[in-house]
Amino acid sequence: MREIWMTLLRLHLWREERGQDLVEYALLASLTAVASALFVPELSVSMNTIYSRLASKLVQAAN
Repeated sequence: MREIWMTLLRLHLWREERGQDLVEYALLASLTAVASALFVPELSVSMNTIYSRLASKLVQAAN
């Protein structure tokens, strides 16, 4: 019986679409930022700093 419930839960989670929009918007914003940095070189330095800080925060959070 437990296997049935676990299978149903997996199917429910597989079909779940809530929260997906946030990820899509984040990816779109990142793509836009990278494209902007390519066309405007002055932005690339500041974006590099931001991404470096973000990466270090993620590493700290993982530890």
